[in-house]
Amino acid sequence: MVIKVFLASSSGSTAIKKKQQDVVGFLEALKVDYTQLDIACNEENRMWMRQNVPVEKKPANGIPLPPQIFNEESYCGDYETFFDAKEDNMVYDFLRLPPPPGSKEAEQASKALIVENGTHAEETNAEKSLDESREVPVEERNGNAHGEEEQAAEEEDGEEVVGGEEEVAEGDDEVTEGEKALGDEEEETMEETDEVTEDTAREEEGEGQEEEDLQSQEEEELRQLEEEEEAEVQEEEEAE
Repeated sequence: MVIKVFLASSSGSTAIKKKQQDVVGFLEALKVDYTQLDIACNEENRMWMRQNVPVEKKPANGIPLPPQIFNEESYCGDYETFFDAKEDNMVYDFLRLPPPPGSKEAEQASKALIVENGTHAEETNAEKSLDESREVPVEERNGNAHGEEEQAAEEEDGEEVVGGEEEVAEGDDEVTEGEKALGDEEEETMEETDEVTEDTAREEEGEGQEEEDLQSQEEEELRQLEEEEEAEVQEEEEAE
């Protein structure tokens, strides 16, 4: 699998040049096999890049700016998503490549797997405890059977029957308390979920504003890039 980085070699934008250098330099530092594809001098590269960037990842004007990163035919992302992955030590995941043994990303994946397995074990134990609590009615039925045997053995003693009925009533009280506690846990879980949803909505609103500002900047940079290309074409025609 080869990583493809689409660049504009003749871009007049300092911001675009810096982003391209940052991506290329980091890939070289990781010794990742990649290929640079110039969209400024090769119309085929430019058209391929624009057609294969997902619609939801394109700016408002529909023209994605370099650098754009692909793993063969699969789209990885632009500079912003690459930068976020680098900050989180998730570059190999971003590039759709397996992390090398001993890397920070491999260690994080190993820790995540341990946490996931631990959580699964806790859930299994919780389900087992819940199943055991639901087996109370079986114990009640056993208690009834035991009470009936005593009643048959000692027909003249009516107190044994009363004692069996009291045990059944106590069992019902235990089941009711268990259901009440389970209901309280479910209410707490729903409240925590509502709080997480509100926090997520605020974060998404802030990220939306940042993306709009970035799109405006990229549109201006693209306009400058196209003006420079038109100027170069005009100079070549005048020279001819």
